[in-house]
Amino acid sequence: MLEKLFGFNFKETTVKTEVMAGITTFLTMAYILAVNPNILSETGMDKGALFTTTVVMSAVATMFMGLYAKLPLALAPGMGLNAFFAYTVCMIMGYSWQFALTAVFLEGLVFILLTVTNLREKIVDVIPDTLKNAISAGIGLYIAFIGLKSSDIIINNEATLVSLGNLSSGSALLGVIGIVLTSVMLVKNIKGALLFGILITTLIGIPLGVTNIDGVFSVPPSIEPIFMKFEWTNIFTKDMVIIVFTLLFVDLFDCIGTVIGVTTRAGMAKNGKIPRLKEIFMVDSISTAAGAVMGTSTVAVYVESAAGVNEGGRSGLTAFVTGACFLLALFFAPLFLAIPAAATAPVLVLVGLMMMGSVLKVNFADYAEAVPAFVCIIFMPLSYSISDGIVLGHLSYIFINLLSGNYRKMTIGMYILAAFFLLKFLV
Repeated sequence: MLEKLFGFNFKETTVKTEVMAGITTFLTMAYILAVNPNILSETGMDKGALFTTTVVMSAVATMFMGLYAKLPLALAPGMGLNAFFAYTVCMIMGYSWQFALTAVFLEGLVFILLTVTNLREKIVDVIPDTLKNAISAGIGLYIAFIGLKSSDIIINNEATLVSLGNLSSGSALLGVIGIVLTSVMLVKNIKGALLFGILITTLIGIPLGVTNIDGVFSVPPSIEPIFMKFEWTNIFTKDMVIIVFTLLFVDLFDCIGTVIGVTTRAGMAKNGKIPRLKEIFMVDSISTAAGAVMGTSTVAVYVESAAGVNEGGRSGLTAFVTGACFLLALFFAPLFLAIPAAATAPVLVLVGLMMMGSVLKVNFADYAEAVPAFVCIIFMPLSYSISDGIVLGHLSYIFINLLSGNYRKMTIGMYILAAFFLLKFLV
């Protein structure tokens, strides 16, 4: 039954491992339950309804991934995309949140069309193997940076952009303690080290004043204020085209980058081919359209899925368990939301370390391969965008090899993709 439902392979994993991996993935991305409602509510949307919708869409989409694609990938309303929804579309451009939801719905429909026609798979196939390995390493740096920043180990600095935080107290101290404790458990090969690291760090945060538990149970608010609230006026405008294109672009290459990075880390990619890629994209596409109906921004595959993969998750059962944890969060929200960012930061940092391993497959003796790979890796954390890293890495690969006379390495698909990438800077 497990094999049929989730693609479970008893030679590769165990039920206990998958359950632990699923819980770990959930805990590392549970921050979205608080962050997404906070961001989107600034547009005037009901915060309580946003919490319920965030939980339900994360649960349903992730379970759908486990059952249909049978892979350990989790989904939730995407970070960055929710900020674009709130701050750019609604606040800067001045459109209503109903109009923004309509754009997300249209994006989902276009994605379904691209998936049915296999166009999204073809895009993955034309990305050079060097960049696929670089993407995994770049995402490693990216999520490690997210963890360091969320725990205040790294802070903003007007003069130098970033600098070291105060490691002697508060979130930063707790984050450092968590990194050390979790690292020791990894060194000792303790099963479930990442999950135990989160839980122990959360408990240590209580006397430090970082972890604040305010109740255990709660009743989920109604989603009625934001359910199916579309606005069809002004959809045939230049702004709508730009908004939908931007959502498409960021979601497409964030998804591709995350899937390549996580599956490469899990050893699932064979000869550069990712298993059940079309099913992954279909789940992503349908979830985005359904999320708009439910009242949230673009639903995307989460890079935090790597945390579960590093705990040994290899089948859809991991995703299903993650989805089940989201459903539980509907009624235990105060408990789950009590887990501070400083407690999940160590997992992000250490998973980032693990994902850096793929950089060993890059041929650094060949600058035609090494320079584009480095561009891809370094721009992900520095631009705070997976998609920007892929774009700049691919463009540098094309230009460097073309101008160096290595045109035989290129395919028509790579040129077409590069032309599409250039539109990002020209439009």
